[in-house]
Amino acid sequence: MPAVSRPTSKDVAHEAGVSQSTVSLVLGGKWTGRVSPATARSVRSAAERLGYRPNLAARNLRLGTTRTVLLMVPTLTAPFFGPVYTGAARVASRHGFGVVVSTWSDDTAGRADSPFAAPDEAIDGVLASSIAVEALGEFRQTPAVMLDSGPADPADPAGHRVPTVDFGVADGMRDIAAHLAGLGHRRFGHVAAAVDQWTFRARADALADAVAALPGATLRRASCAIDVGSAKDAAARLLDRPSRPTTLICDDDLIAAGAYKAARARGLDVPADLSVTGFDDVLLATALEPELTTVRLPAEELGAQGMTALLDLLAGRRPAPRVLPGQLMIRGSTAPAV
Repeated sequence: MPAVSRPTSKDVAHEAGVSQSTVSLVLGGKWTGRVSPATARSVRSAAERLGYRPNLAARNLRLGTTRTVLLMVPTLTAPFFGPVYTGAARVASRHGFGVVVSTWSDDTAGRADSPFAAPDEAIDGVLASSIAVEALGEFRQTPAVMLDSGPADPADPAGHRVPTVDFGVADGMRDIAAHLAGLGHRRFGHVAAAVDQWTFRARADALADAVAALPGATLRRASCAIDVGSAKDAAARLLDRPSRPTTLICDDDLIAAGAYKAARARGLDVPADLSVTGFDDVLLATALEPELTTVRLPAEELGAQGMTALLDLLAGRRPAPRVLPGQLMIRGSTAPAV
């Protein structure tokens, strides 16, 4: 039986009634503003009917690009980073890019390790989440966008300006403080993540400033790992003080779960005896009982906006810094101070 030949871009062009260059533009994700949406749909439909798949290896060799982006995150176990990947991959796929994920660790002398032998040749760009820009050493020749990593437009190790997409975490913490102050709380406890990252420093600073502006208010802080057991211990240290807080403000929803356990171990009802708040609004927030008052951070949008900024950078444009606002989600874990 003779071998069935693989359909080519020429076959797709003939099927759709367009030129091969138009097929390349559409299937390469570069048609916007150059080809009509109707023509783009026609090309995609023809490619699907014929079962055409572009030879990515040949195209990438010809163009000198891998069409691959590396997303670096602190951990793959935290529920927050799954949606970040989903948003990045959604935008990337529309432009013919793939996304691979790797973790970085503070144990690597403050620098991000690469999963590739030659990172500058294996990937076209980097999305780096929750990491200091100084840790981009291995990727100094690779276009990068920083996610939730700090003030706008830091410089990379080579002195280039690095675009940023951040959350408005300071505003989110101020919203929490204002909500609790409106409920009459003046004795605040902060169960803080013992992680040296911009996002947690910004939360702590905003909370301290907000409480300092309240007459007669006090703030006590205990640090912990982002872990239920560690958070329970930190919350216990605050609750066992002679004048215990009437509210515990937690840097993360998982930390808030530990605060719940510490409260209940002491016979304290949430929220009748103690108000508790979190941050991020992961699925856990509504699994807790009572459901957790927290700040929703649009994690999927962070990934999408970061990928959009990186694609702009790869196209030779200079994306402006972006800040995504959080949203205070008031639920059953907060009540008037006792």
